[in-house]
Amino acid sequence: MAKLLVIDDEESICWGLEKLGKSLGHNVVICSTAEDGLAAAKTECPNAIVLDVRLPGMDGLTAMSQFQSVCDETPIVVMTAYGELDSAVAAIKNGAFEYLPKPFDLDRVKNVIERAIESNLRATRPNSNASHGDSLSDKLGDIVGSCSKMQELFRRIAFAATSNASVLITGESGTGKEIAARAIHRYSRRSEQPFVAVNIAALSPTLAESELFGHVRGSFTGADGDRKGLLEQANGGTLFLDELAEVPMSIQVKLLRCLDQGEVLPIGASVPVKTDFRVVSATHQNLSTAVASGSFRHDLFFRICAFQIELPPLRDREDDVIQLAEFFIRELETSTPNSELSESAKLEIKSRTWHGNVRELRNSIEHALILARGSEIRPEHLPAPVQHIRSEEDSLPELPARINQLLRTWTEQQLRRLRENHASSSEKNHDLYNEFLQLLEPEFLATVMRHFDNQYVAAAKALGIHRTTLKKKMTDHGIDKV
Repeated sequence: MAKLLVIDDEESICWGLEKLGKSLGHNVVICSTAEDGLAAAKTECPNAIVLDVRLPGMDGLTAMSQFQSVCDETPIVVMTAYGELDSAVAAIKNGAFEYLPKPFDLDRVKNVIERAIESNLRATRPNSNASHGDSLSDKLGDIVGSCSKMQELFRRIAFAATSNASVLITGESGTGKEIAARAIHRYSRRSEQPFVAVNIAALSPTLAESELFGHVRGSFTGADGDRKGLLEQANGGTLFLDELAEVPMSIQVKLLRCLDQGEVLPIGASVPVKTDFRVVSATHQNLSTAVASGSFRHDLFFRICAFQIELPPLRDREDDVIQLAEFFIRELETSTPNSELSESAKLEIKSRTWHGNVRELRNSIEHALILARGSEIRPEHLPAPVQHIRSEEDSLPELPARINQLLRTWTEQQLRRLRENHASSSEKNHDLYNEFLQLLEPEFLATVMRHFDNQYVAAAKALGIHRTTLKKKMTDHGIDKV
């Protein structure tokens, strides 16, 4: 029987976690303050601690280091109903096992508690090498939001920031992918080094290689001197590749070698230049589709997508729209009077679809401020709503036809291969059907699991199969976690 220590001043949370812990066969100790929790931990170290951030007296983040000094090997799960990016990063940097924004799904918190206790019982949890004294008092004002999707986003940014893995940020245009990339850099160990942003789509096709990798004098007409490429300029820091799907195929090979070898070969040079940077990429396109169509290398895709973060569209952040609008008013207003949104303007803003997401909302507020001239913002100050912007989602009905075409092409290629190998009915049967399943099922299941944050119950429910069937399929394909 393991011991679980829960520290929260909300009776309903304590009741629920106590009931959950006992149903799992664990001994649960409940405390309402960090001070009481520390006293209980000094008596007997628990196998896992669930710690709220906002507590009467000492707050949870302050208490973390004291719990770690008392029970060094005990994993701490931090939870809060006031999810902010800096609190998530502080918790993860200070060694939290997991960060749970409230309200949380029962299956998810059960999974987290079981993993935390198991890691403690097996004594395999690595010590965090992050300093407990790091100050994260500065706010990142550009990321605004308090809805559950944004709290989950803060959690994933926090994990990404404390790692050196390559990150792929996905989401519709206007959702703030570069802002998220800058947040990852700002809270990372590379924060004092350069953040180099490269919009691939904006690079001239003829000069893209030179811009990225640099060149030496005389390497081509017009190369009057040595030029340090953007990849070399990012040395020590973070390289942000925006519109990743637009990287020309001719450059993808060279980029992959650079990432694998940690060196850049400028055009015309014979000796590569060592460079060390962390890659954060972004795209609004489906890279898996690009890989399937052959326009993006699969090896580069896996190299650049070690960790994925998906930004929610504004239509899924209904509770954040007014908060964002008021933030933009404060950011954009230059006159002394502080403009405010009228109730009718708030209703209008909440009723719109915002096809252009946060970028469109910001532009609309800037438009309204020009017309309002320091007075109350009314609906007529807002620009006319955008009726339609063609996005990737608009092409979803076309996907089945595209998928069918790709499947036909693949099947014909395999059949030609069999024919060229002089396959005959007298030879043993070929396993083309299983080859087909191996091609499609792993990525399909991995995408579903990624969407449901590795929760088998939720994923199995969406798939319409039993969770044991899903687990077996994942095992058969050699997929652990995504």
